Amino acid sequence: MQPMTKTTLMAVRAIATMILTVSTLIAGISITQAQSQNTSQYTMQEIVDAGHGFFGETSGGLAKVVERAFERYGLPNGYILGQEGSGAFIAGVTYGEGELHTKNVGQHSVFWQGPSLGLDWGGQGSRAMMLVYNLPSVPALYKRFGGVSGSAYVVAGVGMTVLTDEQVVVVPIRTGIGARLGINVGYLKLTQQPTWNPF
Repeated sequence: MQPMTKTTLMAVRAIATMILTVSTLIAGISITQAQSQNTSQYTMQEIVDAGHGFFGETSGGLAKVVERAFERYGLPNGYILGQEGSGAFIAGVTYGEGELHTKNVGQHSVFWQGPSLGLDWGGQGSRAMMLVYNLPSVPALYKRFGGVSGSAYVVAGVGMTVLTDEQVVVVPIRTGIGARLGINVGYLKLTQQPTWNPF
């Protein structure tokens, strides 16, 4: 085996330095991309804090409901805070308005309305928080989301339902005064402007 010449040794060092530099750059880019993806999503603590500030004293069960949503769907990239009113006797209707919060594209007004059919009775006025998952852009929110929702609503209770359009998932979390029991099957239509038409 021949000893390395000075020129060969310098070439090997230059190649090793180049490989190390490229590896460091690639690792840095990957870390930056991962951090930028995560900065558009909300942590469980951020959502619980926003919910406690919004719901106030009636939010005793909020942390458990949010924890369940995070277990099933992960980190949301948006959430809506708003108020709604609904009423039902076999068939019902829901109207609401609020504001979509995102980390990367700011805040946007949102309105929702929708019919419900099923074993329902009563009326409800409530505050609502909706976790939004897989939202590629704000305009992708303005459409119909269907699903099956069921929970027992009691005074100062907290309930969670799940609505989807096969890509975007919306998880309404509600608390409010009123008696509304049973399972209702319906949808919510989210719009940029208020409308009385639930269809």
